[in-house]
Amino acid sequence: MKFLQFNILLVLALLSFNLKAQQGSNKLAVFQDTLRKISSKVVDAQSDAQKLEINGKFVKTLVEALKTPNSYAFAFDSLKNISVIKSPDQAFRILSWYVQLENGTYRYYGAIQMNTKSGPLKLYPLIDQTENIADPNMVTNNQKWFGARYYEIVPITSGNRLPYYVLLGWKGNTQLTTKKVIEILSFDKDNITFGAPVFEGKELKGKNRMIFEYAKSNAMTLKTDQKAGLIVFDHLASFDPEIKDKFEYFGSDGTFDGFKVIGGKLKLQEDITLNNDPDANDELYADPKKNVKPIRKF
Repeated sequence: MKFLQFNILLVLALLSFNLKAQQGSNKLAVFQDTLRKISSKVVDAQSDAQKLEINGKFVKTLVEALKTPNSYAFAFDSLKNISVIKSPDQAFRILSWYVQLENGTYRYYGAIQMNTKSGPLKLYPLIDQTENIADPNMVTNNQKWFGARYYEIVPITSGNRLPYYVLLGWKGNTQLTTKKVIEILSFDKDNITFGAPVFEGKELKGKNRMIFEYAKSNAMTLKTDQKAGLIVFDHLASFDPEIKDKFEYFGSDGTFDGFKVIGGKLKLQEDITLNNDPDANDELYADPKKNVKPIRKF
């Protein structure tokens, strides 16, 4: 009899939990729809003042949404303007986005939400202070953030040292140039740090983050290559050898470099070769290095 009563209580508890989870999910879906509408108004705003005011409402609404129980599990995948990425170890996620201003520059917004399971919200706001950071190599925190829209997180562990995370981010800059960033994120109790001297290689001693700047009309690869075990990126060079300090003349020179994790550090690997997965159409293309003519099929 006691066993039966226990089972009934267990079923009722599970039903109650599922009902609360469903209610939370429905509430978050409503929040998401509201956020999507506010986001559209930011884009359509006619002045910077209007954009920033409406974006302020977006921030407040997002924080309210994240206060909903189990919000960490909600993807917010209908918000196309926001990048929402989780760390592979499920310790946290980063929400980041930008507002483009009339003069072609960008202002960044974001937050780090810790995975507290069903506990209270633990959120770190990210305050973009790009304009006030005199030295872009300085170590900062979430209150003095070198803003970016992140799209990939790579956890790094080594021995007994605290883990850190490599963040890959896009950073629209001006009407002339775009930037991409390799940022280093670490946690120490309730403190967040951006930047750390983990890079090793020629002229990289003391480097706390990597910033790549190139012509706005160009694109740049910056991603992880799982097979090679590397963070790979285009090698940037000036289109004109005589112009070396104007990044609006910089773009990929067709070669690639990368960082490989060795002993908990990011070791520079120069002029690497990237191998694509084999494809049935490979034989249709000539390899200029081998002076082999392509096979023609009809």
